[in-house]
Amino acid sequence: MKEDPRIVYYTDELNDEFSGTSFVPRVIDEEYPYEGGLLRKIGHVFWYHIIAIPIAYLFLYFKFRHKIVNRHLLKEAKGAYFLYGNHTQQLADALIPTIVSRPKDMFVIVHPDNVSMPFLGKLTPSLGAVPLPDDGRAARNFMNFIKKKIAAGDPVTIYPEAHIWPYYIGIRPFKDTSFGYPIQCGVPVYCFTNTYRKRKYGKNPQIVTYIDGPFYADGGLSKKEQKEKLRNQVYEAMVERSKKSNVELVRYVKKETAEADDL
Repeated sequence: MKEDPRIVYYTDELNDEFSGTSFVPRVIDEEYPYEGGLLRKIGHVFWYHIIAIPIAYLFLYFKFRHKIVNRHLLKEAKGAYFLYGNHTQQLADALIPTIVSRPKDMFVIVHPDNVSMPFLGKLTPSLGAVPLPDDGRAARNFMNFIKKKIAAGDPVTIYPEAHIWPYYIGIRPFKDTSFGYPIQCGVPVYCFTNTYRKRKYGKNPQIVTYIDGPFYADGGLSKKEQKEKLRNQVYEAMVERSKKSNVELVRYVKKETAEADDL
């Protein structure tokens, strides 16, 4: 396996995006069909259960020799939950939540990009993609849909880092905004951390996914303090797990730091 990492320079840990995709996303307004209709329900059974799950297992195993540690924590969860993870792959990050949540269906909160792609944008809602709203009326529909799925016992995944940094082995700082959802829905929080392990053979590293939790909102605190505490618990657990990575394919360097080193 290649020993010297590729260098990528960034300026903003919160907003820089390195997924490589670039197109104008659709506007998610009050007309967006979060519920869908009969075709969406039929499509979910076919595309999610019959097509996506077997493909996910095969892809993750053969490309990354994917392994999950502490999956029993999610199996023991009696109802729905919110699952937070680090965002370091384009395709794998769409598949891993589906695998770790089995046998429950998983829904993933995504950027509108994910429902705007030609052809695939029509398919991803059937696979569980739930795009973030662009206005207040759409936000009500969005939240009603999330609450309905949670009430039905379906977990929801969130990538709080928001932007993809391929093969990044650290945990980027993220806001506590999305931690209001589990407080509103009254369900626990879990997190998963994808780590990269060196393999003896093969050009791709192994992805080992660690599950941690549950974390619960502290009812004795204000809503703002509850969000902050949940965010910190998840962030600290993910930072600790990220130390399990032992191979770095891509090194991300802040431009200011690189410029200072050149002086």
